[in-house]
Amino acid sequence: MSLRPPRLGQTSAPDRETGLSALEAEMMSEAAAALGRAGNRAEAALARLADPEALAEAGREVLLRQAAEAVWSFFIQREACGLKDQRQVIADLGIPRAVLVRLGAR
Repeated sequence: MSLRPPRLGQTSAPDRETGLSALEAEMMSEAAAALGRAGNRAEAALARLADPEALAEAGREVLLRQAAEAVWSFFIQREACGLKDQRQVIADLGIPRAVLVRLGAR
């Protein structure tokens, strides 16, 4: 696929991608993929925090720190995608208050 800007005086057909729209689509795709990866890391860290075996092995403090870092990264990625309200995510993932306190939430 070659990308060329439209020529002056010509309108591009709606089904034909310009270089800019192809780049925008690629950037949106990567942002969505990064958001998914960050969400997966947050879910995994929260699952470890809730796992009694992991708690016994690594310790609550270590798992709280890891969960807080993963959730913080997920929130930052969401905000980068324009998703600013975290309340539904907090409820959906069941993020414990102990993790939220580490993020500065009340």
